[in-house]
Amino acid sequence: MAHVTEDAAIRPVRSMTLSDQVYDRILSLIAADTFPVGSKLPAEHALCGEMGVSRPVLRQALRQLRDDDVIQSRQGSGSYVKRRPEGAVLDFAPVGSIADIQRTFEFRVAIEGEAAGLAAGRRTDSDLAAIRAAVKELDRCIRDGDLGADADEALHDAICRASDNQYFVAARASMRENILTGMNLTRNLSLSMSQQRLDLVQQEHYAILDAIEARDIGNARAAMRDHIEKARKRVFEG
Repeated sequence: MAHVTEDAAIRPVRSMTLSDQVYDRILSLIAADTFPVGSKLPAEHALCGEMGVSRPVLRQALRQLRDDDVIQSRQGSGSYVKRRPEGAVLDFAPVGSIADIQRTFEFRVAIEGEAAGLAAGRRTDSDLAAIRAAVKELDRCIRDGDLGADADEALHDAICRASDNQYFVAARASMRENILTGMNLTRNLSLSMSQQRLDLVQQEHYAILDAIEARDIGNARAAMRDHIEKARKRVFEG
């Protein structure tokens, strides 16, 4: 696991994306056990002073950490650490990217869930063949110990294309670099875990494939949303 050195633990954060950087800094401190699970975070005024940011910026970062189920607020008491990120998160994620990765997952839940539902209703035989081929390639990646990020991207792209709506494809393409960063992180994390973890992720892919093949719009939408939301949460399973 990547560790935060003492001089890097808490220092002023200055950027145009202050809340995301504060988010990542606090997350790094939690991962390094500077703020252990169950411990109370320093008071807002203390964190603001130590990180060199205003209270609104800090509160935005804390809200994001609560949304990601990393911390919890207790009325009249403050914020407490609920869980640590996976030990390898800080090794695999680009510096300063974790907050952005989490927001990208939120975008994908909305866009790709609807795209999968439409794909179930509109897919052609050739669309289904492309989706199935991508799933089978992921089977091979798991079997051979390959990362599989490209195959994962091909699967999700094929599902968007099967929606027969170019705006879903364009919206997703505009976020491709962000999406691939998240895929590389989650697949690296899965490779560092047990075979059961890889199998579980692949079962989620098959659930999406099966619903699209059956033209089950509701289940396809739900399976895709469930898969991406679980991928987001897997970052913070540790």
